[in-house]
Amino acid sequence: MQTANVAVAKDRLVIVLTVPKGLDKPYFDRNGVIWLKSGADKRRINSKEELRRQFQFSDQFHADQLPTIAGIDKLDRLRFRDFLRDAYNLDYPRTDEELVRLLQNMSLATEDGMLNLAGVLLFAERPEWIKPLFIAKAIRYPGNAVHSTEYLDSEEFSGTLGKIFADSLAFIMRNLRKVQSGHGVNAPGVPEIPQSVFEELLVNALIHRDYLVNSTIRLFIFDDRIEIISPGHLPNNLTVERIRSSISNIRNPILVFYAAKGLLPYRGLGSGIKRALEDLPDISFTDDREGSMFIATIHRKELDETGLAEKTSQKSTQKILELMRDDPTITIADLALRIGITEWAVKKQIRKMKAQGRIQRIGPDKGGRWRVVD
Repeated sequence: MQTANVAVAKDRLVIVLTVPKGLDKPYFDRNGVIWLKSGADKRRINSKEELRRQFQFSDQFHADQLPTIAGIDKLDRLRFRDFLRDAYNLDYPRTDEELVRLLQNMSLATEDGMLNLAGVLLFAERPEWIKPLFIAKAIRYPGNAVHSTEYLDSEEFSGTLGKIFADSLAFIMRNLRKVQSGHGVNAPGVPEIPQSVFEELLVNALIHRDYLVNSTIRLFIFDDRIEIISPGHLPNNLTVERIRSSISNIRNPILVFYAAKGLLPYRGLGSGIKRALEDLPDISFTDDREGSMFIATIHRKELDETGLAEKTSQKSTQKILELMRDDPTITIADLALRIGITEWAVKKQIRKMKAQGRIQRIGPDKGGRWRVVD
């Protein structure tokens, strides 16, 4: 504590008291109560969640250390055995007592022998049975806005973090347009956005999200952008500008440690965002502190119909009409396969032709038929 005397007027003196920040946060008053400053006011911390978050911010507690109700019987023993062999060249423990002791030494179990959150997310047989909200949900919407009922593709991903990562990445890649990149029309094309961009951002969402927030990771795909929404805003004094400069803050150190052991394609603390931006500069980030979420938005370019992208051209449109005339019961999947474009591209072209009055759908999606209006 420091004091300084400042003369402000004749015969007047102001004493300035400077109290430096302490090292042992959060602070308790003499009655053992923690107060949280909110603007010019303060409020008392009453809930366990708020208290945990304060200890998390002060680096004295981490969410991936939280105990769970899962015992070692919920462990996927084959997965854990393979990890021990590949990462440490160790044999699987012969007894349950040895297994518990090993899990505790690896910071994957609590003192009473239960799996902690990191142990569940990385090695449990069915993590979603223990922590139902720590999954990912993905939706492909038509257009550029969220619809309450209309979507083109939707899926929910559960399992270990490694499985959620792989399934989420596959969902995104199958909903991307394909770019011909100057090759012939029969060439398979390459994704409009490099896969490495989504690898980095998905890993970031899985291992750096706030697991004190009981919410899912959400993936929204629109015509003009892709959003990866991760629960929890940036911790402490971290800002969007700082993470763009590869400055990071470890929120879940156990998850980070084991991700680096090969369970996820994690390449180093603080470097993922920078690598994603190097591969695709057109990414924006939103730190929503009121909504307690962090959003990575990957902007998609509007591609023309000159063969640069796998968007349905006039030639593709004519082919769809011909196939519908030949077989009015043909499915969208068969149309995409016969023409050589994605189902997303077929659905988009069908919506356009319906609006133009060129085709009609008679009956339900399953069991109905197409009618081409000549």
